[in-house]
Amino acid sequence: MRKLTTALLTTALLIAGCGNDTGETPETLRLVAHDSFADAVTDETFRAFTEETGIEVEVLAAGDAGSMVTQAVLTAGNPTADVMFGVDDTFLSRALDGDIFTEHTSALIDTVPDSLKLGPENLVTPIDFGDVCLNYDKEWFASTQIHVPTKLDDLRSDVYAGALVVEHPATSSPGLAFMLATIDEFGEDGWLDFWEDLRDKGVEVVPDWTTAYYEDFTRYGGDRSMVVSYASSPPAEVIFAEEPLDAAPTGVIEAGCYRQVEFAGVLDGTEYPEAAGDLIDFMLSVPFQETIPINWFVFPANSEAELPQEFVEHTVIPDDPTQLDPQYIADNREAWIQQWADLMEG
Repeated sequence: MRKLTTALLTTALLIAGCGNDTGETPETLRLVAHDSFADAVTDETFRAFTEETGIEVEVLAAGDAGSMVTQAVLTAGNPTADVMFGVDDTFLSRALDGDIFTEHTSALIDTVPDSLKLGPENLVTPIDFGDVCLNYDKEWFASTQIHVPTKLDDLRSDVYAGALVVEHPATSSPGLAFMLATIDEFGEDGWLDFWEDLRDKGVEVVPDWTTAYYEDFTRYGGDRSMVVSYASSPPAEVIFAEEPLDAAPTGVIEAGCYRQVEFAGVLDGTEYPEAAGDLIDFMLSVPFQETIPINWFVFPANSEAELPQEFVEHTVIPDDPTQLDPQYIADNREAWIQQWADLMEG
């Protein structure tokens, strides 16, 4: 803990010393973020930044990423916050088209792999990424002696009838990500045929991840041995286990994983663009990045950050996850969701 605190203080000092803010230093910066980030923020999250810059960070919860971007577009040029965090690749084009960001290029942007730089580097900075993947219950598959599927097309088999629960793409971020993965896998001419087969094989559709994972998944007493979840779910099982576990009770199916990238940007119209940029740089610094996995169960965008041991031992990071161009998603998202709903709910 002492080592982490010292590193955080050092990083914050560098940011404060190298910042180019020649105007008045604000007492408080407002960071608007989606609920899942805001709910996990503690007094320690931005303490080092505050101690070295004198700037408090107020985190404003804005619902999900879609609601957050919509509100920001409505207030473009007159924002309710200084920095936005949590816009992902599925809503990035909407944010960029809405002109909600002003220019800031992070001094640490070269630490981010090119595969995560899905937007203009002078407007949005990748902060973290997560892989939405099929998870499976190891005990269930071992007891039934059924082979774990190795590709999405396997799910069409009668062997897996009634085994899968997914989230609705209109109401769930992982649900949308999984739908996008199937579009990439089967193409615009074949993805609905795949979903028709899943429907005929009894796939369960629920509104949200919590319901899918904690009510329908066999790991928690449900009747579905596979669930759309995250590559970080197995280490979470180990970390939060009531009794110590040597191995994760769930596994990840690498086929059909979709990589979500979350970005931060300085909101156009802020009174403190330089200080806001310094906050983004702080969030991309190694000390802050190394707190991301254990607090939010996603992965750091900074390639120099090290993962906690539980993630090293129990996480599968897919070699070739699906990523679609944000503009392609923006142009087709609503139509795809409607087509999916017409098929699955019609």
